[in-house]
Amino acid sequence: MFRATLKSLLARKLRLVLSGLAVILGVMFVSGALVLTDTLNRTFDSIFSDVYAATDVSVTAKPKVEVSEMDGEEVSAPLPASAVETIKTQAGVRSATGRVDADGARVIATDGKVLTSFGPPRIGSNWTGTDEMMEIRSGRGPEAPDEIALNATTAKLAGYAVGDRVPVLTQQPKREFTLVGIWGYTGGRDSISGVQEVAFTTPVAQELMLGEKDVFTSVTVAAADGVTPDQLRDRLAPVLGAGYEVKTGAQLSAEDSASLKEGMGFFNQILLGFAGVALFVGIFLILNTFSIVVAQRTRELALLRAIGASRRQVINSVLVEAVVVGMIASVLGLLAGIGAGAGLGALFSGMSGGMDLAPIGVPLSAVISSFTVGILVTVVAAVMPALRASRIAPVAAMQDVATPDRPLTKLTVAGTVVTAAGAAALGTGLFVASGDSALYLILGGVLVTFIGVALLTPLISRPVVSLLGRLFAWSVPGRLGRLNSGRNPRRTAITAAALMVGIALVTGVTVVMDSAKSSLKAEAARILKAQIMISGDQGGPRPPTYDPAVVDRAEAIPGVRAAAGLYNDLVAIGGERSYIAATEDLSRLAEAYGTTAAKLGADQIAVSAPEAAERNWQAGSQVSIQTSRGEAHTYTVSQVFTEDTLPGSIILPAEAIKGFGITQPVLGFIRLDDGVAVSAVLPQVKALVADSPEVSATDQQTFVDSQAAIFDQIITMIQILLGLAILIAVLGVINTLALSVLERTRELGLLRAVGLGRAQTMRMITVEAVVIAVFGALLGVAVGAGMGSAVARALKDDGITQIVLPWDRMGTYLALAALVGVIAAVLPAIRAARLNVLNAIAHD
Repeated sequence: MFRATLKSLLARKLRLVLSGLAVILGVMFVSGALVLTDTLNRTFDSIFSDVYAATDVSVTAKPKVEVSEMDGEEVSAPLPASAVETIKTQAGVRSATGRVDADGARVIATDGKVLTSFGPPRIGSNWTGTDEMMEIRSGRGPEAPDEIALNATTAKLAGYAVGDRVPVLTQQPKREFTLVGIWGYTGGRDSISGVQEVAFTTPVAQELMLGEKDVFTSVTVAAADGVTPDQLRDRLAPVLGAGYEVKTGAQLSAEDSASLKEGMGFFNQILLGFAGVALFVGIFLILNTFSIVVAQRTRELALLRAIGASRRQVINSVLVEAVVVGMIASVLGLLAGIGAGAGLGALFSGMSGGMDLAPIGVPLSAVISSFTVGILVTVVAAVMPALRASRIAPVAAMQDVATPDRPLTKLTVAGTVVTAAGAAALGTGLFVASGDSALYLILGGVLVTFIGVALLTPLISRPVVSLLGRLFAWSVPGRLGRLNSGRNPRRTAITAAALMVGIALVTGVTVVMDSAKSSLKAEAARILKAQIMISGDQGGPRPPTYDPAVVDRAEAIPGVRAAAGLYNDLVAIGGERSYIAATEDLSRLAEAYGTTAAKLGADQIAVSAPEAAERNWQAGSQVSIQTSRGEAHTYTVSQVFTEDTLPGSIILPAEAIKGFGITQPVLGFIRLDDGVAVSAVLPQVKALVADSPEVSATDQQTFVDSQAAIFDQIITMIQILLGLAILIAVLGVINTLALSVLERTRELGLLRAVGLGRAQTMRMITVEAVVIAVFGALLGVAVGAGMGSAVARALKDDGITQIVLPWDRMGTYLALAALVGVIAAVLPAIRAARLNVLNAIAHD
């Protein structure tokens, strides 16, 4: 029986290829994600091993606010110069060097634009000379206050050579320096992992990057001969006390690498989630493939039953075929995943400024996952066809019959029950429950309803496909294609359901994002009274900033009623991290924002009503807040303002800004006098921010549109990631048609014999493909719109007040589905048209 199964499998190589395509693509996504993660993890290990190669021990002040890689950027606490002198006097210390290394040194290139970075920081540091890793490529280190050195990557990207004047943005307004040196690293590297670096003299680095004199971010300590890094660490830690962290270079390398791996783990989960969607869609394809294969092998399997094969042996025969297909597809999927992982790694390296990747490797987890997922998915999808095959009666071997399609009664009942349960959960969540329970009920109801609709798809397919087919029924090929697409509702439903899953998810996300975008715009128009905004697009871990003096200059422009800047920081309140805002004058900010508020005293804060209620605060409450660089300070809640009448939920006074991690404003609001045209003032404000190329001055509508653009980016990202699932669904249409052509070989031969031409045969197959694809897309659009609307409704308390159905995009999805049907029909149609009429009629 086993040999017969293998011979049958090898005799139908096309069927083997078509069966495995979906598994190959799904496994590719899984293994590619694991290969990419492994490569980047080893890259991070190598990077931080290099970074700390010359460090025996590093001393830092404990951060004021501890931040994980997932939460944001941790700001180093200032370490006094006196600590460096203390360390130098300790036994076992050969040397101690104070270091300034802080993110936020942004070089303005020769084209006038700031060098951007997607991932690696833009470090401003103090020049302390070269070491065993650094090497001067040209020039020398900075010695005067107006001199800098750049690493080779930064110099190349910006287009500068030694002797050029280089504008640099830091914690202070733009300053120009003379480039006196360019350095690189051993091994011909221009940077470590694409990091952009600017080196100043020590006093200038302290002033520009830390805003204080005689402070450092760390001390690099070299051990004396005979003293190990661990011994030196243990000697220094008790001397310096609990306010300092003393770690070896090996410790820092492991910790920093683990922190970045944590972020990559989240990214890996996202990729695996989309791989799961792709494999879920693949199950539909494989299920359909094996169902058609079983139908084609009716007489073969019946003959096996007739000569003594048991039902168990027939089931095993189909499952063995599934295992073989799964194993071959797993191998190919793993190989494809290695290529995909390498490609994604190269893309990641390019986006991060040329990060040197570790050699591509294949972790054991990728191999195990590939074979587990590939074989398991294939076998699970083949179970139902295998059971169906075992029911073939031996008498079928003596007749020219196919296994009759079973009634849809049980499936319809099951689908109705599941759909009703999902609808009940949805209704309860929307109209009865509240809080988190409502959201869980709605999300669960959406999922259950989705499954119910999938079960009801065979029942829905017959009338809908018949209706869609009427669009093409004006010709004989069109009528035949319409009849073919509706002749087997189970097969049509499974093929269409695969396409439905991908399009439903894309449509659902689009509905939620468009609803959020529309709600944001409506809310901004309601509460924002400032006509001119100063802002920038954040392209890295730090937001764009501008010179605080711009606010005062803007307010001096004739026609300006009020101007105010907004500062942000991540602080600790009662041990809990929270983003807060600050402004130099709350009364000016309120005036610019279209409301009123009193100016804050040095020890006062303003809090929104919802924030105060959540934290159980009220006017007069005492609150201790720890900023990123300052000392913990106790404030009094002096004002509780209505939600959305001011930007932010907790606003600190101007005195707190000096303790922020970023001491420049990230946003600006400018309100004009009544009757003053924006066009009369906007050019003057733009001139004020000319020295801050990361930000721009825009009118209110442009600002709101730019803030809402993030939703379109999310939609695009989702469409790309779900593209593989949709591609698998397209392959499902091709697969169904190709196998259907094989199944209907004699029928096609008879049609050709009675006068159906080759072109007409191709049109018939194309109509069948288009009807199935459009049916799947129509289901996906309808289900996705319902899912998205329900989720958007559930997020009403989170700010989504409008539900928007993206009719244009949904129409596009339907049009693309029709195009997909045409493309999917090409190969099966050509094969059908090329059938030899006599051989087809005689086909068995």
